[in-house]
Amino acid sequence: MNIVIVGAGEIGRNVARTLSGEGHNIYLVENDEAQARSAEENLDVQVIRGNGARPQVLAQAGVTQSGDIDLLIACTDRDEVNMLSCWIARSAGVPHVISRARNLEFTDSPDWGKKLGIDVMISPERSIAREIIGLLAVSSATHAAELLDGRAAIYTLQIADNSPLVGMALKDLRAKYPELIAVFVYIEHQDTEKSGVPNGFSVLQAGDVCYVVTYKQSAYILEDIFQPNAEKSKTLRKVFIVGGGKLGSQIAQALRRDFGNVSLRLIDKDPERCARLSEELGEALVLNCDGADKTVLSEEGIDGSDGYVCATNNDELNLIYSALARRMGAKKTIAIVKRKDYQDLTQCMPVDVIVDPNDALAGLILRVVHYPRHTRAFSIIEKINAEMLEVVMPENNELIGKTLAQIKLKKGVILALLGRGDNVLIPTGTTQLQAGDHVILFALTSMMPDAAKLFSSKSE
Repeated sequence: MNIVIVGAGEIGRNVARTLSGEGHNIYLVENDEAQARSAEENLDVQVIRGNGARPQVLAQAGVTQSGDIDLLIACTDRDEVNMLSCWIARSAGVPHVISRARNLEFTDSPDWGKKLGIDVMISPERSIAREIIGLLAVSSATHAAELLDGRAAIYTLQIADNSPLVGMALKDLRAKYPELIAVFVYIEHQDTEKSGVPNGFSVLQAGDVCYVVTYKQSAYILEDIFQPNAEKSKTLRKVFIVGGGKLGSQIAQALRRDFGNVSLRLIDKDPERCARLSEELGEALVLNCDGADKTVLSEEGIDGSDGYVCATNNDELNLIYSALARRMGAKKTIAIVKRKDYQDLTQCMPVDVIVDPNDALAGLILRVVHYPRHTRAFSIIEKINAEMLEVVMPENNELIGKTLAQIKLKKGVILALLGRGDNVLIPTGTTQLQAGDHVILFALTSMMPDAAKLFSSKSE
């Protein structure tokens, strides 16, 4: 495909690198000279210098009535530029356009995108906020993502040395814990050669990192089994959030919605922002101070608090402040970090989880490109090279009426969840597929295109 990407920031470069590596012809539009030069030197793309919201600039990238551009992706940090770029592209006949939207009001309703002819408007703040809520609610998890509108989730948990799972084969799990309904979709062993999608005969070992799909209410059973001596999750009582920007305020609002009685402490150094947030967040305590002020943190009860989330625009501050909060007694600390160089620092710093919003947004854009008919796709974790995809079973699919045992999915592909009406099912070999079922597929990235096709309409 011929693809135009507007914006050569971290997100645009990541998307351009991946798509050019897949053989697509990429035009990268960037107004900043330093960013444009860096992209030119490090990526196999054609760089066009200029403002992507100007028709003359986009025309240099082939966005014209007589051009052959298949897709435009606008992912600058300015919503107006992104939406205008998409509108110009659609007016010029580009068949598909995708826009990043930082302001949440643009994604509250699909009307904004529809009126401008934008196929998909993506804002990562909501999905990142939901992930952070899941991480706080299940304290032992190092990754969490909601599935099927929040009725189920996937969690990443590590098996402790004293876990009863050590030495157990997965086929024996249900007999020992009949109350646990869960699917192990991937196991990362310390011996990396043994890592992969498990089967019933896979034996669990201490130190294994497991990716488990389950009902949300079952997550606490998983914690008891995986980490017997760890402090168990409970209803969130007190959470600190540092940084009152779009992501910080979204996390605060999500916490108030999901945990009505949680005591929130939102910290920001901007007095005007604090005044606005005080009005928006109701009973939450908004503090105009530094997120590493030990006196304030101590007075407000950081010791024993359920969580500390640092979401300022400074990666280094987020890491250092989170480490300080951990030292002062916060039960779980989460740092928002955009630089890839910092992603593994949890191994040498007292920070529990690092979340990368840029990686999340780039992943969302790529999955829309790869699976345009299945926009509800979920990333797992990049290092295990696997994906989750939600597919609605069409009436003309040849799998309708068949059981999972009859389908015999390839190794590396798992049907992890099934939504049918108001019910969410963990499927078994006897589960029959019906038209309209919402199927959550897990697959290694290399296998997902074929898996998605198998569950799609015959005409696709």
